[in-house]
Amino acid sequence: MKRRRAREYALQMLFQLDLTNSMKVIPASLYKDFWNGIKEDDDVRKFASTIVEGTVEHIEKIDSVIKQVAERWSIDRMAVIDRNILRAATYELLYQDTIPSSVTINEAIEIAKKYGTEDSYTFINGILDKIQKPKTKNHPE
Repeated sequence: MKRRRAREYALQMLFQLDLTNSMKVIPASLYKDFWNGIKEDDDVRKFASTIVEGTVEHIEKIDSVIKQVAERWSIDRMAVIDRNILRAATYELLYQDTIPSSVTINEAIEIAKKYGTEDSYTFINGILDKIQKPKTKNHPE
C-alpha cells in the first residue's frame, strides 16, 4: 500500500509538471511545494521522487515507446491523467528491473480506476501490456 501511495503522489507531481510544461526539468520548488502539509513516510516520499525524477530524465524514450504501441493515439491526444499514468508505469517497466511487470501494470490499472475515466484502465492496460510483452524490443539498453 505504501508503494501505491507513492505512485499516486508521483502521478500528482507528474500531472502538475505536465500542465506547467515542465516535463524536461523539475523546478526546484516542486518537492517543497508538493509535500508542504503532507505527512508521509520517508520511503513513500523517496519512491515517489524516484518515479518523478526517472520519468522526467527519460521522458523522450518513454514517450517514444508509448507512441510505438499506442495505435492511432498521439501522446498529446491522451487525457493528462492517462498520459502520466502511462509515463510513470513505462518508466518502471523500462528502468526498474526489481519491480515485476505484473505489479507495475496492476498498480497502474488500479490508479487509473481511481483517477481516470471509466475507460482509462482498459486503455492503460492495453498499452502497458504491449510495452511489457516485447520488453526486449522496447527496452532502452
